[in-house]
Formats: sequence, structure tokens, C-alpha cells
Amino acid sequence: MKSGTRLVMLTVVIFYACILSGCASIDFGRDKIDIETLMPSEIFHRGEVELDRNRNEKAAELFGEIERLYPYSEWAKRGLIMQAFAFHKDKKYDESRAAASRFIDFYPADEDIAYAHYLFGLSYYDQIDDVGRDQGVTRKALQAFRVLFEQYPDSEYAEPAKLKFDLAFDQLASKEMEVGRYYLKDGHYSSAINRFRLVIEDFQATSHTAEALHRLIESYLSLGLLDEAQTAGAILGHNYEATDWYKHSYALLESRGLSPTVRGNSWLSRVHRQVIKGQWL
Repeated sequence: MKSGTRLVMLTVVIFYACILSGCASIDFGRDKIDIETLMPSEIFHRGEVELDRNRNEKAAELFGEIERLYPYSEWAKRGLIMQAFAFHKDKKYDESRAAASRFIDFYPADEDIAYAHYLFGLSYYDQIDDVGRDQGVTRKALQAFRVLFEQYPDSEYAEPAKLKFDLAFDQLASKEMEVGRYYLKDGHYSSAINRFRLVIEDFQATSHTAEALHRLIESYLSLGLLDEAQTAGAILGHNYEATDWYKHSYALLESRGLSPTVRGNSWLSRVHRQVIKGQWL
């Protein structure tokens, strides 16, 4: 048999052997390298290089190959958390969350566990859209970040998680305010009150509390519920006297011959008593 024929046959044999054995190769621009010929440290390093080049999808692919070729190894563990990071950097949030979740399940005692939780929460947080849309993803981000700073309070990621938690929490309050304003504008005062009350009771630590109290005054005045309107004004004055919302509310009450004073025994009266005792806000 001629040498050229033997070479062709050998190439064919190798080709089909690779197909049957699951050989994988990665395209690095001009070079296409059989990934199975590399040590895990080499694959990991190539993944880092791809990250530095902002070729995040390629990096994620490389880090995933470590887990496939060297399962349960130290390099597989490192590759998994880096894959979650690479996917997130590539804005592939579902894939990032899946990788972070696997890390959390497989390595719950690892030193990078807090970072895995942070990436998991971040995959939701970075998908939070404008306030006009459904806020389901915001609630999932809140749940994820709460797990992080409650279970790993001394982690370096606890503080960033708390900050993002507060911002996401404010987003939920903003959504309630948007709906409440819509009801108020359309004259659905009872529905508007329910939304603004939710902000007062569940989101009192956000930036929307002062406006919510002002909108309650507007809503209650529209319904002729003067005691509730004045009590809302008293709470607003106690906590936000220097704000424009209180100035507007005071002028509105005064124009009706009313004042920001606690009246009656509504839910707002109970809130006011808590304020005086220092148990609210």
C-alpha cells in the first residue's frame, strides 16, 4: 500500500475515533486545539485569556470543558464558578444562574460559596427592568440577596448584596406607587389608598414613604374622610417636615380648614402611635 493511501486511511480512522470517543476541539482564531490534550490548568488559563479579551462565551465554554473532562476535581470547581462569572459577563443570565446554582449545590462549604450566591442574585438583579413591568424578577433578586447577607454576614459580598437589596426593594415600592397614582388619577380612590397603604406598611424604609402619605391625604380628602387625611398629615409632618411633600400637604389641608392632627382610630392612628414610640421608621 502506498504511503499516501496509508496516510489518508489513518486520518479517516482518527477522525471516526474522535467522533466515537467524544473528542472536543476549541477554535482559537487561527488555531483549533483538541481540548482533551490539555491539562485542566491549561484550559483554565485559556479561559482567563478569553475573558481578558472579552470573548466571554468562549471563556464560559472552556470553563465548562474542565467540568466535563475533569469532574469533581479542584479545577472543575474553580472552572464552575468562573463559568458562572463568564456567562454573567456575557449577559446570559439564565446560564449564569444555572452554573452558580450547581456550585451552591455541589460545594456548599467552599470559600467561594458567598460569591456563588452573589452571582445567583445578580443574575436576577441585572434583569430588573423599568418599573412599568412585572416585578417578579425583582422579588427573586430580593430573596437571593437576603439568603446571602443572612447566611454569610461576614462575607465581602454581604454589603454589596444589602445595597442591591435596598435598591430592589425601592423598585417594588416604586411599582406600588405607580399603580396607586394611576388609580388616584382615574378617581378609584379606595384602590389607590390600598396601594399607598401598602407602601406605608411594607416599604416604609424606602424613598417613597413621604409621597405615599401625601397621596393618602389627597385620596382621603376626595372621599371626605377628613380624620384619616389629617392623621396622614400628622405622620408626614412628624417624619418629613422639611420636604416639599409636607409643604404641599399642609397647604392642601389648610385650604380645607384642616390641620395635620391625629384624629379618630384608623390604621393611620395606630401608625402614628408607633411613630411617637419610636417603633416605626
